[in-house]
Amino acid sequence: MGGFRFVLPVLVCVAACSAPAPQPPPPPPAECAHYDAGPVDAALGHRGFVLTLTNCGTATRAVSGYPDVQVLGPEGRGLDVPVERGTSYMAIDPGPGTFTLAPGKSLVSVVSWANTVTDGEVLTGSALGVASRPGEAPQRLPVETDLGTTGEITVTAWAEELAR
Repeated sequence: MGGFRFVLPVLVCVAACSAPAPQPPPPPPAECAHYDAGPVDAALGHRGFVLTLTNCGTATRAVSGYPDVQVLGPEGRGLDVPVERGTSYMAIDPGPGTFTLAPGKSLVSVVSWANTVTDGEVLTGSALGVASRPGEAPQRLPVETDLGTTGEITVTAWAEELAR
């Protein structure tokens, strides 16, 4: 009797078996800063959010004073918005300090503004340029700042925790 013979294909491991092992990711840089904008809170026409700076590098990072913040328009260009340093309706300023930020550690600041609309042109920013110190290349954070006609923001000094 004639029967059927089944032939199973033999798979040859050529490409997968000869591929080089994946390379480990490159080590983190010595100097690295990561910024995070918390949710914007509102209170009686005022707005504010907690800005967090995390040292994502492998070396300690010297940080002092206040964050360098600039309001950006939709095209990414800086708007003519004054930045005040100190206490606002949304936060108490702890005053400038000096910190040695270890890798993985964070500092906070509060960025706030009023949304008052009286007479004049209403101003809204679509993002913020943020750096831990003047002269450092800013990172862009997508935070809408509905400044109304007040046209200014206030930042508190860097701190290990929010002032109460």
